[in-house]
Amino acid sequence: MKAHTLENLIAEYLEHVKKATDLLECSFGTKNILRLWRTDKIPRCGKVNGDVTYELHGIGCCVYLSEICIDFDYGPDGRVDGFDAWRLYMFACELPCKYKKYTNKESLEREFNEYLKKGKAKKIEGSTSNLYFIQP
Repeated sequence: MKAHTLENLIAEYLEHVKKATDLLECSFGTKNILRLWRTDKIPRCGKVNGDVTYELHGIGCCVYLSEICIDFDYGPDGRVDGFDAWRLYMFACELPCKYKKYTNKESLEREFNEYLKKGKAKKIEGSTSNLYFIQP
């Protein structure tokens, strides 16, 4: 059986964000639909296609895919590959059978901080974003 590590959780979270933002791009012509909402071109909540819906909030979006809800914030320059402990925790709670260990917020935060100390993810310098990005 494959171990469900923090790196697996981050990778699967980012895969789902990509799937969600690809659907947004197909429907709206852009992955970052915040500007469309803020200029009243689309409602704050709506349908992407089929049974997929979205809900915009602050600097992010929640996309309800048929199998899971994925919540992400848009990063600097419209990036969608950022994450933080809170979003990973919420994602783990969507898949409790797979990521049970990370449905404990304190446990996830402890491991996330260790991950950051190893330099595996960093914030973008000069950015006000709270998101972390995987370091190449």
